[in-house]
Amino acid sequence: MDYNEAANDEPATIGTATRDEKAMSSAARIKSCSMLNVCGEEPDIGALVQFATSPNGFINDEVRRKAWPLLLGYVPSKKTNFTASARWQDLPRHKDEDQVRLDVDRSFIYYPKNQSEPQLDRRKRELSAVITQVLREYPMLSYFQGYHDIVQVFLLVLGVDDAAAAVSQLSLLRIRDFMLPSLEPSIAHLHLLPSILQAKSPKLRQHLSQTQPFFALAATLTLYAHDIQEYSDIARLFDFFLAHGAVVSVYFFAIIILARREELFEIPADEPEMLHSVLSKLPKPLDLEALIAQTVSLYQKFPPEKLPYRAWAKISPFSVLKTTRGDYRQQTLSDGVEYFEMQVAQLHRQRMRKKAMATLWRHRGSAGRVGLAVVVGVAAIWFGRGGVESYAAMAFRRLWEKSRGH
Repeated sequence: MDYNEAANDEPATIGTATRDEKAMSSAARIKSCSMLNVCGEEPDIGALVQFATSPNGFINDEVRRKAWPLLLGYVPSKKTNFTASARWQDLPRHKDEDQVRLDVDRSFIYYPKNQSEPQLDRRKRELSAVITQVLREYPMLSYFQGYHDIVQVFLLVLGVDDAAAAVSQLSLLRIRDFMLPSLEPSIAHLHLLPSILQAKSPKLRQHLSQTQPFFALAATLTLYAHDIQEYSDIARLFDFFLAHGAVVSVYFFAIIILARREELFEIPADEPEMLHSVLSKLPKPLDLEALIAQTVSLYQKFPPEKLPYRAWAKISPFSVLKTTRGDYRQQTLSDGVEYFEMQVAQLHRQRMRKKAMATLWRHRGSAGRVGLAVVVGVAAIWFGRGGVESYAAMAFRRLWEKSRGH
């Protein structure tokens, strides 16, 4: 892959932007001008959030190029990020670059339209370069299939020179849970769905009780970019998602489920495979404006802290679901790295605790002979105190071997 060639190409436009601007109504032009004004030297983030949530969102990419970086919490540098970054091409290869190449080869299937082969090849080079830059600069991030679907939207909206900065912010501060070395934090997002459904429609939640919420994984993992085939629709949906905390994406899927309640009730509750199959495919077409309005209403009526089953309390304090609550746009990339490291440490403690409990269960018959060592060992593992843990593990092993006659 010749990344320098991608960097030196002239920026390409989406192709439909000019036609869209010509077709804009006078009301849309006024709204567009108003939005550009609040993106000025002293941006009004509150106003941008309102515009992003209002019908049709930011309307066009001219506004998005100004608004998206602000909603992500940074001000674009006057120097282009893509070429100014300190020789990212010379950084060590990321472990996932082979998978990136395979996915990039399958990109730009639905949009932009009316592109020649050379134009699509150039876009793929740019997409590969943006993803690779982010991964090499933040090598702790784990690539996931569908990440390229998200990044290609940012590339088309912002252009190759500005996409990497935005994608870095997005990766570390908004979709960090999806880029950890374990899928567990991503699954935790899905486990909010039954609680949201219980709050709004207990009957529907009961009907789906035998169906695990994994049907929502592909959509939520890719911010719906893998499923939505129209560029204008996914760009508009990103307006909404970037204006709100990460948990809103889960509420959005809950609204899609609620909108399909009649269809779902026609499928027997004891056929979870059929329900999973239906729910894993988004209905077409999606009435985005209605879904967004209903998502806002649902979120306001049943905020995460008030969900049943203590669902919110079970979410890690380091998850983006919680770190994008409140005034999160002051967070820096360094904050994102720190949260990432804390999540990794927490995952490690959880795995060690499960391993210790499994060991206790297997040897429960001899627990009385090594009770003290067990208590010390489990406590050390649970609290993650390296020195004590090592000592307790050795003590446990010696006592256990002694009890077995070794």
